[in-house]
Amino acid sequence: MSSRKVALIALVLALLAGFFVFDIGQYLNLDALKAQQAALDAQVQAHPWIAGSVFFIVYVLVTALSLPGAALMTLVGGALFGLLGGTLLASFASTLGATLAMLLSRYLLRDWVQTRFQQRLAKIDQGIEREGASYLFALRLVPVFPFFLINLAMGLTRLPVRTFWWVSQLGMLPGTLVYVNAGRELGQLESLGGILSPGLIGAFVLLGLLPVLSRKALAWFKARKVYAGWDKPRHFDRNLVVIGAGSGGLVSAYIAAAVKAKVTLIEKHKMGGDCLNTGCVPSKALIRSARLASDLKKAEQLGFKPIDVEVDFAAVMARIQRVIATVEPHDSVERYTGLGVEVIEGEARITSPWTVEVNGQRITTRAIVIATGAGPTVPSIPGIEQVGPLTSDTVWALREQPKRLLVLGGGPIGCELAQAFQRLGSQVTLVQRNERLLPREDADASAAVLAGLRADGVDVRLQHNAKHFTVIEGQRQLVCRCLDSHGDVAIEFDQVLLALGRTANTKGFGAEELRLEVRENGTLATDDYLATRFP
Repeated sequence: MSSRKVALIALVLALLAGFFVFDIGQYLNLDALKAQQAALDAQVQAHPWIAGSVFFIVYVLVTALSLPGAALMTLVGGALFGLLGGTLLASFASTLGATLAMLLSRYLLRDWVQTRFQQRLAKIDQGIEREGASYLFALRLVPVFPFFLINLAMGLTRLPVRTFWWVSQLGMLPGTLVYVNAGRELGQLESLGGILSPGLIGAFVLLGLLPVLSRKALAWFKARKVYAGWDKPRHFDRNLVVIGAGSGGLVSAYIAAAVKAKVTLIEKHKMGGDCLNTGCVPSKALIRSARLASDLKKAEQLGFKPIDVEVDFAAVMARIQRVIATVEPHDSVERYTGLGVEVIEGEARITSPWTVEVNGQRITTRAIVIATGAGPTVPSIPGIEQVGPLTSDTVWALREQPKRLLVLGGGPIGCELAQAFQRLGSQVTLVQRNERLLPREDADASAAVLAGLRADGVDVRLQHNAKHFTVIEGQRQLVCRCLDSHGDVAIEFDQVLLALGRTANTKGFGAEELRLEVRENGTLATDDYLATRFP
């Protein structure tokens, strides 16, 4: 650390120590200042420029050193210098102090933080570079976090000083004005009866309404920025358009129709989506058959004579389709039409925040729900195209049971399908790159699942990383790198099932034209209420 930094740190620490050792905070409270109000007013009247300069310097020091008392100083500014003078002094002093605090943080801490959290800081810098001014303005306008923390945090980013200054000055101005006004009213209070004066009551009402009004103003500014360049229709055909008739889309359409909203539901493939056709319903039907097969094999343990269990795999898979057909009417076009939902079969495309096109028809709507679901992740492993991999979408078309099934992936889908196929008579090998199954779950849950799979006979290979697929004389193989032994392992199989997670469907319906942000995990970026950048 350079001598300049050491000297600056020593100076800051000395000033902070002096503040607390000499108990200067006792003078920065409402009672002490109210007791000295007459004397202070006299000084302001006699020497306005000197009084204003002293106030300005003290305010800057309090803010720059992140000391308690900035809000009180703003009230004092209103009491001593009036609405106009107090606002000017407090606004510029608070902005200068905040900027100095930010620069101190940047000079003393950024390099240290950069060396330890370089990757995380790089992502934050990218976000600040893209939306830094808007983000800081929101923090200043709606004071969710203490301002001194915002000053220090912004010092760790690459936000330009000029941007920090003008955004801070503009964002803090409404709050400064309200506090100065409250201070002015308090300064004019001469008796207890004055507490009920309209001016003082109005000042406190403004203080209470400040957070609400700030949020409303911020939402208005954001909406103007986001919707700039888009022409909002004067009237709307529908209250809601839902794209995708899977679980999320069906529930959204159902609830909206229940409150008598005009709803259009658009689906380009099958009603019910993944849950009905390739996910929840078929997988649970398969698990039910697999569990019965397992229980029958344990008949002797339960007091019955041994049973020779023979699984008719084609019949099991046919039963799954019957179960889907039984549930299907609950998710059908007919049912939702009867509920008051307009169902359109076709490929939707969002052309503006309020318009959707489908089958050549243009629909205007007040709101749009994107419920396009996800699809199986297919990795680019060399040779994968030679082995015709199955996924959780296509495995239900099987009618011939694979004798040796390789399952790639140890997440929920991989584990449940591996166990089901093993219980139905396949010899299953499950390959997992991680050191345990279900890495998102608790370790004891992973251990229980691992024990259950191995008890059923599944060959679980942990810490095996798939390198490439090969076909040698008609025999399919997966070559893995064992991360324990650092050697290559060849695993033979008849069919391979990919269970490596799912990738969100974010293309093909207009998200690109609306410039909707996509996160690193492939999903659309939303807020805590699942809204996109269009509020």
